[in-house]
Amino acid sequence: MSLSGPVESYELTTDTSNEVEVHTGDAAGAFAVARSEVEAQLDAAHKYPRSFAKFRQAAITMATSSREVAESCMYALPRGGKSITGPSIRLAEICASAWGNLHLGARVVEVTETEVVAQGVAWDLQTNTRITGEARRRITGRNGKRYDDDMIGVTGMAAQSVALRNAIFRVVPRGLVDTIYAAARAVAVGDARTLVDRRGEALQRLQKGGVTVERVLARVQKPTVEDIGLEELEQLVGLISSVRAKELAIDEAFPPVAGATETARAADVSARLRGAPPQAPKSAPAPVAVQHDADGVVS
Repeated sequence: MSLSGPVESYELTTDTSNEVEVHTGDAAGAFAVARSEVEAQLDAAHKYPRSFAKFRQAAITMATSSREVAESCMYALPRGGKSITGPSIRLAEICASAWGNLHLGARVVEVTETEVVAQGVAWDLQTNTRITGEARRRITGRNGKRYDDDMIGVTGMAAQSVALRNAIFRVVPRGLVDTIYAAARAVAVGDARTLVDRRGEALQRLQKGGVTVERVLARVQKPTVEDIGLEELEQLVGLISSVRAKELAIDEAFPPVAGATETARAADVSARLRGAPPQAPKSAPAPVAVQHDADGVVS
């Protein structure tokens, strides 16, 4: 399946019943047409080979066209108490579009009681390199209950995206991908001069989603907001992007801190992010005047 531009997912189904009659002549004709189309595309791929310089320029231009696009090129997933960051399916789509001469496809190949299995395929017509990637996603909640059909469909789409991303990044050399990712990261995260503003904006966006400062600090393993640097900000941007792409639930990205309440400092940061005035520290209660009568009884 040839795709140019945003990648669409599809699913193949096989009818094994006897209700469909297959005519050998028709099948042979369809095969001949499909083969001629592939041969034409292969000829075009060899006739108009890609330019690495043009690929790099086109991909960076698309990936850095806006800050929003640059942020979508990043993802982060919690692993072992930390967050692993990297190029997302959106960046894979950009690379595929700029790379050219590609056939791409993705489909769900199996749905079990506990997981959905998806397969992604990337076929480079110029080098005749065909890569198949696979991804598995859980379809049960923390309580062990299986998702409903709609949620299984959403999870299947997410699994297809992951499988297709993996296939594309095995066809397009990772060294080139890393260069494009670095350019997108610079636009999305910024540098030391913009750190304070970008950090505040990220925290504010999370606040609107119901994520407290305490949960953010627990995720990036930092004691205070001021300790969040560029590396941690990259994790936050990637996690926000993954939540937007429905690859992560908000509580998976930023788990609630069990049995903890916001410290006074974190609560003050939360209030300022919401635009509320910081709360003045509570003063000690005024001493109560105690009077004694002549017999020494408190009145």
